[in-house]
Amino acid sequence: MRGLDPEASESVLVLQQVGAPAAGRRRRRPRKPEEEAAPLTLTRVTAIRAFARFEDEGEAARWLDEAVEAEDTVEVLVDEALELLNRALHAQALASANPSSRSELSAEGAERILIGFGSGEEAAASRFRDARQVDVAPRSSRRRRREEELRPQERVAAILGGREHAGACETLLLRARADLDAGRTREAALQLRVGLEALLVELKGALTDPGHEEDMATLEARRREAGETANEALHGALTSERRAQVEELLKLSERVLRRRRVLRG
Repeated sequence: MRGLDPEASESVLVLQQVGAPAAGRRRRRPRKPEEEAAPLTLTRVTAIRAFARFEDEGEAARWLDEAVEAEDTVEVLVDEALELLNRALHAQALASANPSSRSELSAEGAERILIGFGSGEEAAASRFRDARQVDVAPRSSRRRRREEELRPQERVAAILGGREHAGACETLLLRARADLDAGRTREAALQLRVGLEALLVELKGALTDPGHEEDMATLEARRREAGETANEALHGALTSERRAQVEELLKLSERVLRRRRVLRG
């Protein structure tokens, strides 16, 4: 699997169901209430860096020892695998035209994560010559840090209880962030335009805070920039300058939302 760039590195993704009952033994009759639920099946995902081959097993073993000892390296490798998986899930959602398809997964949802090496045949069968289980610590996750800061459980209760209204801009900007993180910059630019327009209306005067007013004024001044970038995205890939603008405007919009949630408690 590779991106549209012909120079992109080639990777391989292998998916296997683990714990699935044999086809002839699957239940056809309704289950009685007192019967225990059937064991859940898991999907084992193996992301293979086909572009990074080792000269011999000794070199691979040294790489593995060094990789699992460095938290930054572990995070890069896990993010790389997740990006590959999420690209495949996104392609599946598009191919099936199913809007309810789950298109983004995170490391926190994994039952366990292994980093290892093996031969081509072993990797294709999701086996390793040697592997180590790694812990993706919450403190090293940017997404988890944001979630902890914003205390999502309290806010979920407030939204479900009708004590707080979630604006349309939040949904739109979340989609823009998901697209941008997944490398879908054109889609991110288009989502950002409508998300920013909604934010400027929904959060106008939402806080009596100098920082809020300053950020809102900056976004208002740059709304035309967001529109121009989105228009360019309609016709093809964005330039590096335009991609940087999308990232900058999205971060500023997220800061506005974050400040409102934090100050409102």
